[in-house]
Amino acid sequence: MTAPDPEPGHRMTLTCYNDTHGYGWRHVDLFVHDAAGRELNWVHWEAPADGPEAADAVTAEVEPLLRRTSEWRHGVSASGMDYWVADAEWTRP
Repeated sequence: MTAPDPEPGHRMTLTCYNDTHGYGWRHVDLFVHDAAGRELNWVHWEAPADGPEAADAVTAEVEPLLRRTSEWRHGVSASGMDYWVADAEWTRP
């Protein structure tokens, strides 16, 4: 199976988090954005641990055709939660 090509002007980002508030839900989000930056769609999968290293490992297992194409960019949410965002794209088998 091959992954779908994104629409022209669309981009994808991966987002991972630290479970700062102890919710117990470690996960990675894949977002699709249009050319204006609006979120069009998203999907997520569980991660065994917090942060970028765990996100890279689980993404390689869950979505082997999905590749991170940028370094992880760190941010802190208004509630004080650490998160990281990276650009992503589908590759061909």
